[in-house]
Amino acid sequence: MSGVIVTNPPKADLKDVDALAGFGVATVSEAMGRTGLLGPQIRPVQQGVRVAGTAVTVLSWPGDNLMIHAAVEQCGEGDVLVVTTTSPCADGLFGELFATALKQRGVRGVVMNTGIRDTQELREMGFAAWSRAVSSQGTVKATGGSVNVPIAVDGQVIRPGDVVLADDDGVVVVPRERARETAERSKAREAKEAATRAAFLDGQLGLDRYGLRETLKRLGVEYRTYEEYTTYEERDEHEGERS
Repeated sequence: MSGVIVTNPPKADLKDVDALAGFGVATVSEAMGRTGLLGPQIRPVQQGVRVAGTAVTVLSWPGDNLMIHAAVEQCGEGDVLVVTTTSPCADGLFGELFATALKQRGVRGVVMNTGIRDTQELREMGFAAWSRAVSSQGTVKATGGSVNVPIAVDGQVIRPGDVVLADDDGVVVVPRERARETAERSKAREAKEAATRAAFLDGQLGLDRYGLRETLKRLGVEYRTYEEYTTYEERDEHEGERS
């Protein structure tokens, strides 16, 4: 497998990245029309942590972390390393030594579509990580790959410089051209949710706030008292016995 290392790709403005970091993954995905989410199998190794950064992408051979070593050189302040392989791989391609090198360069975290190890050490050093698996299985450094090229994870295309936002709920990718717009939409959505939260605290029901009573009626969902319901069920049971 040959490859390429692309240097100095365009990136989202860090001001927009930091603005997106103020919102949860769910909010940002909703603001983009429920798009951009990676699959639920990619989970955090820590809890209570949210990071946003510009993607440095890696395409590696399964069981081989050579290109992660190459990618470290391309990483800088405000980045998030995103790694996938040419076919499914759960080996521990990333651990504490990589995290040490990346943290020194100002990298905010890593998203691995593969395995990760040294999870206790990563938590202790405060390096945020999300991965598809946790595995102690080691790797080799023998096959070429690519850095800072478009990659695909769970059907989402991630380009170098796109915004990667990750928290306890998962990971979402925001195209670099949409970072500012998405931050603004996320802010508006959060304000709307705050108003809804206040209404719920005041006793309003979602059925009324969202106009869902008409939806239930349109779908043929009926209200019945317990007596009406049990009488109806008994009648259906008797009719079933006669048929």
